[in-house]
Amino acid sequence: MEDKKSIRTKKSKRSPRQVRKRQRQENGKLDFARAHLHSVRVAPRKVRLVIDQIRGKSVDEAMRILNFSPRNAAKPVSVLLQSALANAEQEGLNPDTLKISDAWVDGGPVLKRFMPRAMGRAARIHKRTSHVTVVLREED
Repeated sequence: MEDKKSIRTKKSKRSPRQVRKRQRQENGKLDFARAHLHSVRVAPRKVRLVIDQIRGKSVDEAMRILNFSPRNAAKPVSVLLQSALANAEQEGLNPDTLKISDAWVDGGPVLKRFMPRAMGRAARIHKRTSHVTVVLREED
């Protein structure tokens, strides 16, 4: 039990931006590349179905999966993956050995609309948006 406690480290008090800056200063480059997509007009639940299919795959395999996916969320995720790949090339990472190490979807702002219903009532409609993030790392 004590061994497990000793393995854990304290949470860093540095912001993610400070961590990246320090890593660039020490190594000259980052060992990962990432891209964000904000307020895409697809519900997070639907985007997660697409993201779950490509998480852990190589970039080539993920692009093939997205190109043949019938889901509407596949197109914006494909564009996001191409952006992450371009960011990786800017960082000096080898695009042939990259894989999707992390990918997640958060809920964005919700557009609230009303639809008229019977007897003068109104029903609320929630048009959900998503924030999608993809992180690429070189395979070991």
